[in-house]
Amino acid sequence: MLANVKIIVVEDETTIRAFLANALKYCVNREVKTFENGAMAWEYLQHQADVDIVISDVDMPEISGIELLKNIKQQFPSVICIIMSGNPLNEALALENGADGFLAKPFKLRNLFEIVQTFVINGTPS
Repeated sequence: MLANVKIIVVEDETTIRAFLANALKYCVNREVKTFENGAMAWEYLQHQADVDIVISDVDMPEISGIELLKNIKQQFPSVICIIMSGNPLNEALALENGADGFLAKPFKLRNLFEIVQTFVINGTPS
């Protein structure tokens, strides 16, 4: 089991980003940081190696969620990456590039909580 889990949410839509962060903070009681694009998240990750889970949208400015995923898996392979997208074609692409989980938008919060809790309990990517 992962202790003191630190989660990053990367989503360019402000309302969705805030909603997901608040839901994760209060419903699964985790430390959550948010970023509006992949470039900002990547910059943070390069200086903070203590992140456990990254939850990222695919379509974002500067660095896409898939590019962020590739960078993370190359430099920080133990970080769990969950990719979100409204395009079902992105699921195969995400999984091919090392995603540990995929959430098809729109999704129910219960699905988000379940996937996060699975990784918290198991402690490692699948």
